[in-house]
Amino acid sequence: SGSMENTIMTKSRVIGSRLSYLTDDPERGDIVIFHYPDDESVYYVKRVIGLPGETVEIVDGKVYINGSDTPLEEPYLPEPMEGSYGPYTVPEGSYFMLGDNRNYSNDARRWMHKYVKRDKLVAKVLFQYFPKIQKLN
Repeated sequence: SGSMENTIMTKSRVIGSRLSYLTDDPERGDIVIFHYPDDESVYYVKRVIGLPGETVEIVDGKVYINGSDTPLEEPYLPEPMEGSYGPYTVPEGSYFMLGDNRNYSNDARRWMHKYVKRDKLVAKVLFQYFPKIQKLN
């Protein structure tokens, strides 16, 4: 879908590593393939924004973690995000995911089950191989 544009364009193909999170924890900014929390038969690709135990709040389109005065720096966004959301407190063992194309993304802000449990992470996206080869994470 277009939710990760311009990082991953519609109909692009990616390669993810299922081994990445066997020894390492996901980090903020990782692009991840996971089971969609509202229908686990569907795979989604989004970016990790909130880590376990953190509070995520979006104010006037900017993301703040744990009440910081400084918003996240997100150079990958194709346009400024609109709106205010949250706050969301991420449960232990879970992650808060957002698409890069925020104004058109079906992401945690809109899901019934807001958080992705660690055991539902499938792979860390490493490369796009079609239509062109490029490193993503």
